[in-house]
Formats: sequence, C-alpha cells, structure tokens
Amino acid sequence: MAGAAGTGYASGGMVTKLAAARIAASAGCRMAIASGREANPIARLEAGARCTWFAAHASPLTARKRWIAGGLAPRGRLAVDAGAARALLSAKSLLPAGVVAVDGAFERGDLVTVCGPDGAEIGRGLTAYGAEDAARIAGRKSREIEEVLGYRGRDAIVHRDDLVLTGAAGDET
Repeated sequence: MAGAAGTGYASGGMVTKLAAARIAASAGCRMAIASGREANPIARLEAGARCTWFAAHASPLTARKRWIAGGLAPRGRLAVDAGAARALLSAKSLLPAGVVAVDGAFERGDLVTVCGPDGAEIGRGLTAYGAEDAARIAGRKSREIEEVLGYRGRDAIVHRDDLVLTGAAGDET
C-alpha cells in the first residue's frame, strides 16, 4: 500500500521510509515516522504527537555482531590450531598461543577471518594487533607479549566480544 515519492519537494515516498525503518530496526535502533509538515517534529513527538513507531529487532550487541559478521570486508586471516578452534566455539577469546599462521596486511581494529586447522572459516573478528605484531606473537603465551613486542598489549588477539562465529557449528548471526 505504500507509494513511491510524490511530485514537488518530496524526497522519498512511504516505501523509502519503510525501508529506512527496516534498516534501523535490524541495527537495533527504534525509529518513528511522523509528519514533517509542521515545525519542530521531534519536540512534537516528545509532546505526544501522532506517529508510527518501529521497534528494534536486535539488541545493540547483536547489531554490532551483525556488523562484524557482514558489514566489513576482511583484511586478513588468522589460522588456528584445534585447541583454539574448540575454545572459540566455547565462546572464548583467541589467544596468541592458538594462532599458527597470520596472512594479510591488516592493522589493529581491522576485521580478520579466523580459520580452523582444516582451513574452514570459524569466525570473523576485530583484531587487537596489526599483522606484523600478530605474526610475532603467534604461538606464544599471552604473558610473553610484552617481552616479544616491547609493550604490553591485550592478552587476546581477538577478544570474544569482537568475534562472531560464522561457521556452521557456531552461527551467531
């Protein structure tokens, strides 16, 4: 029943507004569609003006995890051993000791894929180290990070809060 944009100064019809509401709700945000014909529509909403509210479909954490899973292009790859793969599937962080290979040119905060011993993707996460430093600490204990790098970084290469399991065994999205 929603129509396209009308003529004149219209910048989008109801279809456009509903598409925006769907995007906002799936990202964990509430949204209202209200009349903009009178001045100060936000103040009018606060005073109880008529509108249509769209509830959030996801919590902010879920929305963030969705963003990590599909909103970014991976810049590198971390290969892990079987023990690290099991730990990740048990909602643990990725520690340097479990990393067996580092590929790609990524910086701290970039998205990387995490692959198991068979090469299959286990998950995607935001890395706490750039590729060069990650390669230097791969296979090491967390307590050795400062000695190897010359500074005390995070214990995990990818913290569990920054990791989304994407493999069939751990689909969180």
